[in-house]
Amino acid sequence: MSELEKAMIAIIDAFHQYSGKEGDKHKLKKSELKELINNELTHFLGEIKDQETVDKVMEALDSDGDAECDFQEFVAFIAMVTSACHEFFEHE
Repeated sequence: MSELEKAMIAIIDAFHQYSGKEGDKHKLKKSELKELINNELTHFLGEIKDQETVDKVMEALDSDGDAECDFQEFVAFIAMVTSACHEFFEHE
């Protein structure tokens, strides 16, 4: 497998490692999203400590308004973070 294909599998695996701990196994609740960010994205996003930040992140991601983050919404989030990191490292 190519490095890109391995990265794609890692994204899928990361989502499913956290989704469904509290409900629908195909969606992230706020607490699951917070745990994922705090465990998997701390170098890029820092640690989320307060509920207000979690609420804002979920509101930004939840395009269908169901108060959960499905895989499509999660992939859009990962793409935004990746793009922001690319811009940051490009200017260094």
